[in-house]
Amino acid sequence: MRDLMSDIHVLPALAPAAAAITDNTAQVGAVIDRLGYDSVTFAIVTGTLADADATFAVTVEHGDVANLSDAAAVPAASLVGTTALAGFTFADDAETRKIGYVGEKRYVRLTITPSSNTGNAPMAAIAILGHPAQAPTPNPPV
Repeated sequence: MRDLMSDIHVLPALAPAAAAITDNTAQVGAVIDRLGYDSVTFAIVTGTLADADATFAVTVEHGDVANLSDAAAVPAASLVGTTALAGFTFADDAETRKIGYVGEKRYVRLTITPSSNTGNAPMAAIAILGHPAQAPTPNPPV
């Protein structure tokens, strides 16, 4: 049986908001605890991006403290894909991007930072934890 659901755990990284961002405020995601999982993939989805020259840079941070007070940028060797490929522009309406983390730190966080954005920019992201120590994973995720 081909069952991916029992081998992943899905958590909100950037929850969809009722009001889209309309400026250059960084969208800092939730701290994801990867205890019991060896990998994390962040999946980003965009809505209709209104500004005609906006760009959106993606960064991933990691650390060993639950509130990420020790946050540091993830080195390229601990990423699957690149932050450049995970970023997007105003022309990427209703598209998806992804970036993976395979480092050794327990906590990770995704941040999306707009530049030149003055229009609505709806977006959301989920964290997909994989390679669990114990499967099947809980459903619904907790």
